Amino acid sequence: MRSKKPWLTLLSTALLSMALLAGCGGADINGAASNTGAQGESTTTPATANAPVKFNFYFTGSQNVKDLWDTLIPMFEKQNNQVDVNPVYIPSGTGAQPTYDRILAAKQAGKGSGDIDLYEDGIGVVSQGTKDGVWQQLDSNAIPNLAKVNSDTMKDVDNYAIPYRSSAVVLAYDSTKISNPPKTLDELLAWIKANPGQFAYNDPSTGGAGSSFVHTVIYKDLPEEDIHNSDPSVMAKWDPGFQTLKELGQYVYGDGIYPKKNQGTLDLLMNGEVSLIPAWSDMVLQQINEGLLPDTIKMQQITPGFNGGPTYLMVNGESDKKEAIYQFLDFVLSPEAQNVIVEKMNGFPGIELSNMPQETQDKFKGVAEGFRTFNIGDLGTEINKRWQSEVAAQ
Repeated sequence: MRSKKPWLTLLSTALLSMALLAGCGGADINGAASNTGAQGESTTTPATANAPVKFNFYFTGSQNVKDLWDTLIPMFEKQNNQVDVNPVYIPSGTGAQPTYDRILAAKQAGKGSGDIDLYEDGIGVVSQGTKDGVWQQLDSNAIPNLAKVNSDTMKDVDNYAIPYRSSAVVLAYDSTKISNPPKTLDELLAWIKANPGQFAYNDPSTGGAGSSFVHTVIYKDLPEEDIHNSDPSVMAKWDPGFQTLKELGQYVYGDGIYPKKNQGTLDLLMNGEVSLIPAWSDMVLQQINEGLLPDTIKMQQITPGFNGGPTYLMVNGESDKKEAIYQFLDFVLSPEAQNVIVEKMNGFPGIELSNMPQETQDKFKGVAEGFRTFNIGDLGTEINKRWQSEVAAQ
């Protein structure tokens, strides 16, 4: 006669399993626990959701840059609850170079991203990182709104960075005194001589507006590619430009007075002491909005254009959070986010103006196009030295 113990064992195991399932409340196919409510109805407690993907975003700049990201990041996270952007702010003047050095060192040591997934900086760092192979090349398949960015601007950086906002040096002028501002550099130089004392530019070593004017004059008749050349051999071509700057000295404000910093010339324009200056477009717009400059102050870009250009966002090629980063970048390039950038930074949109509201298009008409990006490396320091000895000292 066969033993019944195996059958008893199986039955006991089944009964024990049922008891355990009853005690735990059972489980549905998604792993959610099913319980019986107080009135006997069945309730379901959802499973714990996957934690958001968190990436580190390093950026530097003045307080207004921090204020911008303090606005945009919560906007993005409200719409994308599966991405957590961790902003790391490096105050202006504290030095951003160690951040790039950390990215490069981590790559060279085979240690991934160095916990820096997304980085903001200028054209110099874009170029250096491209050369060092640290940035991820980007396309509109992963970031659809990238198609809204000017293709030539993307070509300048070979798609290794996103120009999310821009500003440029322009001519700022008093429209009550000037009805037809200069539109070319030749017209500007002629206007300065025809209107002694009514034009001012700041010491180029103290601010980008004055530096832009000086560079534009020096490179006026040089090959276009030289504004992207940091080779010292270019210095031999500077003589005609410096001669022009020396000749202008007697016609500029105060018979050769060069204010300190960008604000110095804006103050002269504000007080009516001059009627035409080179100035950063975002500074002009901000001070008009704040009532510091009258709304009769207008802007005009010239040809060839003063320097300007974008601030870029670069994705660390070693990051393992790229999909989340791409979501964030797509949001930054949306008209919604770009409008915040225009309002808070008074900068040009990173996307083409045709994608922005008509009001924004009208605001930047004639000044958001035509600027050039100078990338001459240490030659800028050499220009400042020579300007001090040959122009300021005369």
